[in-house]
Amino acid sequence: MPSARIFRQKALAALTACPYYAAMSKPAARSFRIVCEHRHTTAVEALLRAQGYEFEPEPFSPLCRRLLAEPRPLGSSLAAFFGYIYIQDRSSMLPPVALAPTMGASVLDMCASPGSKTGFLAQLVGRTGFVLGNEPSPTRLGTLRANLHQCNLIQAGTCLYSGDALPLHPASWNAILLDPPCSGWGTAEKHPQVLKLWQGDKLDSLTTLQQRLLRHAAHLLAPGGSLVYSTCTTNVAENEDQVRFAEEELGLVREHLAPIPGFVWEELPGGEGTLRVDGARSQAQGFYVARLRKPGAMPDGGTGGTQGSGAGSAQGNTDSGPLGGPAAASGSADGVSPRSVWDSEFSGSSRFGRKRAGRASRQSSGQALGQTLGQALGQTLGQPLPPDCLAGPTCDPALLPPGQAVLYGDHVRFIPSQAAALLPQNCIWQGALLGKLCGGRLDAAPRLRTLMPEEPDAASSLVLEDLNDISALLSGQSRQTGLQGREAALWWRDLPLGRVALKNGRAVAGFR
Repeated sequence: MPSARIFRQKALAALTACPYYAAMSKPAARSFRIVCEHRHTTAVEALLRAQGYEFEPEPFSPLCRRLLAEPRPLGSSLAAFFGYIYIQDRSSMLPPVALAPTMGASVLDMCASPGSKTGFLAQLVGRTGFVLGNEPSPTRLGTLRANLHQCNLIQAGTCLYSGDALPLHPASWNAILLDPPCSGWGTAEKHPQVLKLWQGDKLDSLTTLQQRLLRHAAHLLAPGGSLVYSTCTTNVAENEDQVRFAEEELGLVREHLAPIPGFVWEELPGGEGTLRVDGARSQAQGFYVARLRKPGAMPDGGTGGTQGSGAGSAQGNTDSGPLGGPAAASGSADGVSPRSVWDSEFSGSSRFGRKRAGRASRQSSGQALGQTLGQALGQTLGQPLPPDCLAGPTCDPALLPPGQAVLYGDHVRFIPSQAAALLPQNCIWQGALLGKLCGGRLDAAPRLRTLMPEEPDAASSLVLEDLNDISALLSGQSRQTGLQGREAALWWRDLPLGRVALKNGRAVAGFR
């Protein structure tokens, strides 16, 4: 076996000489996810087409699309603004597809920001499931939270810890995604400097961190549970070698992944049963995905909360009716344990680039900050709120998934029932923001459409047909509505968009 250093040198020379290398400088077709309940999919697609976008389904998931026509940047579309789509490299969609969590499952994403895979996982488990996204960087944690909030994925919670020291119960997670900091060689199309930047000792520190993260992931994984390990690098030392480490040192068992349609795959010795994306020929990033299982059987005889390792199982939530049910009481009458903290709202942009290896140096600082928050707020009890505090013309509390709306300070957050049962007392985390409590009633966040009634109500809804009218509101123009009260539900036809404030009957948008 050649040394890792010699392999890297040969890989760099081979890549630059490859006949596909020139093609990598050409922009690949963009891919994105539709992020909504199934009954709104047709309306979201109509919203995109109304602005001139054309697309086709990706062959590996009914939630994913591939752009064919882009009259203006997709990120500036109304569908993107209102969180109904999430732009994501198609290779980056593979880890959740490979993990394939079942509806209602709980999943841990150990290195989560910017939230692309966390959000996809949240869609796959549905609103009755739970996803915990961990991010060690405070800045990137703000990005993660902003993206989840914009997409209305209230079944996801977040925390701020070093991934190799997450204070979670051992052997408690049936499904884990580990997409650790890596050299990013697979992103050479967008970042050609990475091939020369990440060499020698810098790579050695990365592989050491990846092994620490793998070791802790194996510690947290339940017997019979599945772990997906993925990177956006083509480096064998960070891919096939790490899977061999997990097998030989950690006792995990490789689960064979069937080729997922829509990609061209590379095959290297030692990579049997894992997936290595040929980025140039797949019009995607170079990527690596492996699925590992912890020996043993789950106590209930289940499959670890996942659907097996075949392709085509990433269906997402396709229930056409209301999801979830009335909020289930999960806390005592005198308060909920202090495991979810509120802070100043989202920092960072709503989109952030692929995680870079510089995160490795921030792992320990993230853990320290998480511990500091726990010490500072450890005596602050959350107060469960009764459903009638949430009810209003634009908010139906019966649409909450199983869980509890809980007050922290003046912020109201959603605590999924699974989270309350799964997370230990010393784990400081944050549930999804629902809004603030004002005068004993929920002042719902403008982007919180998930609790909006299923149909517009003439007395409290502003229904717009013309997209120019929506754009005018977003640009700061007010609009006379003739409606009474402090807020109105905003709709495009029968598609809920969010809430606007009413000032003397005039609608004013306050989206952030």
